[in-house]
Amino acid sequence: MPPTHARQSSPPATNGNGLHTCQRTLKQTASCTGIGVHSGNPVHLTIHPAHINHGIKFMRTDLPGKPVISAHFRNVIDTSLATVIGQDGYILSTIEHLMASFYGMGIDNALVEVDTHEIPIMDGSAHLFAETIRNSGIKTQGGKRYYFKVNKPISLSNGDSSVTVYPSDSFRITSHISFNHPLINEQSLSLVISNGTFEKEISRARTFGFFSDYQQLKQLGLSRGCSLDNVVVIDGESILNKDGLRYTDEFVRHKILDCLGDFSLLGMPLLGHIKTSKSGHALNHAFLKKFLLEKQSWETHVIP
Repeated sequence: MPPTHARQSSPPATNGNGLHTCQRTLKQTASCTGIGVHSGNPVHLTIHPAHINHGIKFMRTDLPGKPVISAHFRNVIDTSLATVIGQDGYILSTIEHLMASFYGMGIDNALVEVDTHEIPIMDGSAHLFAETIRNSGIKTQGGKRYYFKVNKPISLSNGDSSVTVYPSDSFRITSHISFNHPLINEQSLSLVISNGTFEKEISRARTFGFFSDYQQLKQLGLSRGCSLDNVVVIDGESILNKDGLRYTDEFVRHKILDCLGDFSLLGMPLLGHIKTSKSGHALNHAFLKKFLLEKQSWETHVIP
């Protein structure tokens, strides 16, 4: 046994490819407030540090007994307007941007308290969530970080939409979108998610939609919290937001953000290259089910 004053070496935080070798959580509790994009109601959200192998879990503090819902794709119950998870009869909606922030910032363990059924939309991106996590500080924990290491390609298609994951020594996402609209058209982007990529290249990309769709949702009593403060709105050949776009290709960057949020629900990070074409939440989640079934194509792997 070493003497009590001896210093023992710590494992490196990342390997040569920028992949975190140990699990991580927040250094201290962090909070933010906003509104629900569908309910229009105020939302208070608090993120607590959590122990090794806890994963990401949500606590509904507004309900008796404060039920907890695990962030896992098996608990996804709806993907039509947002990603909705449910467990034991309790639900939580619009988790995708916060989950993308946890994944992109390399947070494995956290307990999120929320006082309603919906995560706040904030500015329509993940920037404010990422900033909240960064300001709280990030703590490297002792537990090894396991990855799904892809050894063989896995693919799922629906019409001209597809999701495929390929073997790779890094975690990369390549996304392609195509809209019959002059402000979007065809956009593609490929990024390795490591060493601050998420905050710089992805987190500020906002959700987007067409003004005609917005009007229709409003008539149905949906998207009550939707505004130019949290959605990029396209009307004809114009962007209605007075400051315009944050990136020239903000639309495809937001698709990568959504993809991160969806794949975070695997419960472990991925060592592989995700390629999506004209995909959305529904196809992404269908792919996760197929991925887990094709056990011959991947292995659980510890980064040395």
